[in-house]
Amino acid sequence: MMAVGVLSAGVLLVAGAGWVCARLGGNIATFGAGGVSGDRPTSAAGQNVLVIGSDSRAGGNRSLGGGTGAVGRSDTTLLLHVYADQRHAVGVSVPRDALVDIPPCRLPDGRWSAPQQSVMFNSAFAVGLTASGNPACTQNTLEKLTGLRVDHTVVVEFEGFAAMTSALGGVPVCVPIDVYEKDLNPNRASRGRLLFRKGPQTVSGQKALDYVRLRHGIGDGSDIGRMKRQQAFLAGLIKKVKAQGFNPATLLSLADAATRSLTVDPGLGSAHKLLAFALSMKDINLHDITFVTAPWRYQSTRVALVHPAVDALWTALRTDHRLDSNGYETDDKAPSAAGPARSAAGAGINVAVYNGTTTPGLASRAAATLKTSGFTVTGTANARTPDHTTTVIEYGPGARPQATTVARLFAESRLRAVSRSGLTVILGRDYARRSPPTPAAEIGDRGRSADDNPCSNLSYG
Repeated sequence: MMAVGVLSAGVLLVAGAGWVCARLGGNIATFGAGGVSGDRPTSAAGQNVLVIGSDSRAGGNRSLGGGTGAVGRSDTTLLLHVYADQRHAVGVSVPRDALVDIPPCRLPDGRWSAPQQSVMFNSAFAVGLTASGNPACTQNTLEKLTGLRVDHTVVVEFEGFAAMTSALGGVPVCVPIDVYEKDLNPNRASRGRLLFRKGPQTVSGQKALDYVRLRHGIGDGSDIGRMKRQQAFLAGLIKKVKAQGFNPATLLSLADAATRSLTVDPGLGSAHKLLAFALSMKDINLHDITFVTAPWRYQSTRVALVHPAVDALWTALRTDHRLDSNGYETDDKAPSAAGPARSAAGAGINVAVYNGTTTPGLASRAAATLKTSGFTVTGTANARTPDHTTTVIEYGPGARPQATTVARLFAESRLRAVSRSGLTVILGRDYARRSPPTPAAEIGDRGRSADDNPCSNLSYG
């Protein structure tokens, strides 16, 4: 959506012609506001935009490969919070398999559905079983879940997404391993043809769509891993749009493709309204956009949102507080943040250490440092994901003083309260940059060498 805003503003400002507005405005479809709940959160600082990726097979989407049948389903959901300063934004991905409560939603015949408890988040979009989906129901569900008022809702379809990447000339990505058709569709009997060769490349059209939809061929095979790749791809797309500059031919082609892919709420239902919204974000640079994922854990084959961590995330957005790339408030720095790590007396304090990076041996290094200062290290392991930017010290009820002591050894670390007892250090790339490497990685601590991954030092999506 940030890319849509940038390209729309660029086209309309450069072209400056009424026929351009008329042409783009004719592309934009809207959904009725009658399905939006009357029981909504109050407005707060900043703007909230709900972006839904639809995998419907209706129309031109059929040839690109979406969900089965004619019912529109949401493949991806991103909540974009634009801060009140209009210079920063954060995009929060909500896992599609997260178990949530869905409030009553309007059906095609005008009746309202019964509320549902503990069902998958993406099922809200399918309420009513229509090809166009039910964006108002997803909006109602997100508002109930977060307590945030959604100012605008946008649905992006496969066909338009593929056309946007083609109009842009492709987006650079890096694929860590060779990927085959079976990785995209695990139900295939054979591995099929090669879709992506290992290494850096530029993708557009169908290949761009295949890349963002890949789930089983890259990473841990989960939808969570795919969401992180989609976030990185969106950042790459925004970067490419900005790099194009105000080229009228490119921007017009891109805006035409983008607006054809959108279904929006009435508040964005014209080129002029879209322009006004785009202009409100014109001062946001790529490095001022943060992407995070709502805290989660596996619950059998589904996903549960983790409390109170996810509640703290929604509260931060409601109060317009800035977040870092791990979803932590940027104003909750540990006492050592202003300078280098310092000594600490750790006698009697137990702490577990997790490596939240791809750097091998990092947890072992941190454990050795902690032991030298008298801490008892209860265990070392890899964190659930290896993408932590900043070291985080999680502490249970009543353990903040001990967490502050631990933080003295980790410059620029952040403290985070959790509901479970004990202390945990999750190491980020900040610690990897400051900590000298050991001669060899210990088994079980992110043992795969970065040399095995051609993308380890690249910023591609």
